[in-house]
Amino acid sequence: MISAVPVDFQDSALQAGVLDDLGRVEESLAATAHPDDELLTEASRHLIVAGGKRFRAMLVLLAAQFGDPKDPRVIQAAVAIELTHLATLFHDDVMDEALVRRGHPSVNSRWNNSVAILTGDFLFAQASHILADLGPEAVRIQAETFSRLVTGQMAETIGPRAGQDPLDFYMYVITEKTGSLIATSGRFGALFSGAPAAAADRIAAACEQIGVAWQLSDDVIDIASEESQSGKTPGTDLRQGVRTLPVLYALRSVSQAGPAQSPATLSASPSPTDVRLRWLLEEADLTDEALLAEALTLLRGHHAMKESRADVLNWVGEARTSISALPDVPARAAFLSLCDFVEKRTG
Repeated sequence: MISAVPVDFQDSALQAGVLDDLGRVEESLAATAHPDDELLTEASRHLIVAGGKRFRAMLVLLAAQFGDPKDPRVIQAAVAIELTHLATLFHDDVMDEALVRRGHPSVNSRWNNSVAILTGDFLFAQASHILADLGPEAVRIQAETFSRLVTGQMAETIGPRAGQDPLDFYMYVITEKTGSLIATSGRFGALFSGAPAAAADRIAAACEQIGVAWQLSDDVIDIASEESQSGKTPGTDLRQGVRTLPVLYALRSVSQAGPAQSPATLSASPSPTDVRLRWLLEEADLTDEALLAEALTLLRGHHAMKESRADVLNWVGEARTSISALPDVPARAAFLSLCDFVEKRTG
């Protein structure tokens, strides 16, 4: 089941073409994750049949509109991108000890960590096999992307170095771990449709910017929205002890001034409210629903939310600039509508 990210295609022919190609991607994903081994087949298809947005595949298909979208390599590239993304999810669930993924038991909880890790490795291998057929440039780009993915994940696992600004570190992790594969999605679509190199560079930049903006938007939504609005339980990251953008801005504002901090966001004497918020974010057990609710309330009224929303708008604005320089074809309007969607969902 495909749950595509809302995009206002405006052009009905473009919409029909992209949805039709997403169907082909889905068929290829199911066929690719079908080895001889019964357990590996079941485990590898477990997450595929659970569905997903197929966001990265959609970006491949949209980017291909700036060249020849009917080039058969485009579908292959979209499948390779999705397989790579799915493989990272298998590994992420092991590292996070996740029990559920997309509303279904994760592979590591249904079987065990070893099965999940090996299944992820298998999907990486399948993606590499497809890319080998697409040529050395595809393999080179994938290798560089995978290096960024692993570097970002390793940094997140270890944490910031002594003296490293937590906000700078957080943005580095997001850009490497999340933005890199989304950027490659756009680049592959442009590359294998035969779009000009300049267009491919702009599309890759825009996709990375949209990817980072999307993640930062999720950070804001996790704090700002009510469950009835977003369909998600607010404060999930807080409950798990994950310091996202609003939390980092809030902690910076109540810290003592230092060389890596912005004086504009610091007050000479933190208010009792800020002191209480810092205690909640740094020391309190936020699995306690009352303390979590208090932290959410204080964060929602803190200027850290305004700063976080401004960051989302900055990344979206950079994406719009990159996209606006592309040829005026229906796909450009679709990319711009995606920017509008990220902005609106942030509030």
